[in-house]
Parts: sequence; structure tokens; C-alpha cells
Amino acid sequence: MRIDAVLGDISKQDVDAVVNAANSSLLGGGGVDGAIHRAAGPRLLAACKELRRTQLPHGLPVGQAVATPGFGLPAKHVIHTVGPNRHAGETDPGLLASAFTNSLAEAVRLGCRTVALPAVSAGVYGWDREEVARIAVAAARARAADPGTLEEIRFVLFSNDLLTAFRQALTA
Repeated sequence: MRIDAVLGDISKQDVDAVVNAANSSLLGGGGVDGAIHRAAGPRLLAACKELRRTQLPHGLPVGQAVATPGFGLPAKHVIHTVGPNRHAGETDPGLLASAFTNSLAEAVRLGCRTVALPAVSAGVYGWDREEVARIAVAAARARAADPGTLEEIRFVLFSNDLLTAFRQALTA
């Protein structure tokens, strides 16, 4: 299995699934979440509202993952996960690891061969980029040891600082 880190726009990745760094409401937001919702179109928001109405009336818990179709994205699926918000006192690295681990498990459950992930919680949620990179890469390596259908895990990062942190974690 290949694990890589690239600079780019996650909403433009030609992969089976993209992971959305969502908020628990699943109703869109800023950063990666906003970019994915804009690119996927209004049917993504409708699908998320349906999830809230039927399966997740209280929202998606931190560290969990759930999938919707990709709609207007090149990706067939969007896997939504909620990372911990350090500013809100969510400082347990296990919660962050769960966001990555559960997203990758959902990709396998969906039969995906390729998945693109952002640096969950490294933006407005205030986690240190090096810590996010270490935790994300460890989750990817654990999945690579038991890959299922996955052939590629691609971290798609929006800044050179994040790219550097992830490349350093990949070479450690």
C-alpha cells in the first residue's frame, strides 16, 4: 500500500473517497468542510441533513466517521469525520487518532481502493501540525498493515507547512 502526502485541493482529488474534516452538525462550515460542500454541490448538504434526521439526530460524535455520496466531486464517496477541537478542551490524542482510524475503516467498508485525507484538526481546531501528522501517519501505517481493499492513502494538504510536517512524519 502506498501512503503519500501532497499539496493540493482535496475536493479535486480523483480518488474513491475523500475525508471531510467536518463539524458535528455535518451541515457545512469553513476550511476543508466548506470546500468539499461547495465542490460537491447542494445534494451533499441534503444528504447530511438526512443523516441528521435519521441516524445522527445529535450530530456526528468526535472521532467517528460516516459516509455520503460524493455528488459533484471526482470522488464517489465523502467520509465525514469530526476531529477534536483543542480550543474546546478536546486534547485527547486518542480522539484524533480515532478520526483517522475510523475514516480509513469506513473507506475499507465502502470497498475503496484510494482515499484522500486532510490534516484533521490542524486548522481552526488548534492542534499542532506535527502532532496531527504523527498521529495521522501512524493511523495510515496501522491500516497498511491490514489493508483490506485500500491501495493508496493520500494526505492532501493545503499549505507547505502542513506538507513538510506530513513528509517528515512519513520519513520518521
